[in-house]
Amino acid sequence: MKYLITLLLMPTLVLLWVAVQTAARRFAARHPEFGPAREEGEESCGGCSSSCAGHCERSAH
Repeated sequence: MKYLITLLLMPTLVLLWVAVQTAARRFAARHPEFGPAREEGEESCGGCSSSCAGHCERSAH
């Protein structure tokens, strides 16, 4: 039974995540004043702890 639940739950979660990404891209396209939607894995200079200090300066050059 656990196997069946897992088989149904995992693809459902993946499809939901794809739907969220698509909605974010559509929103960003309709509202350019907020800037582009940030994709997962992109470096950003905000929200970063001191463990990654300096990456914004390196990417600016």
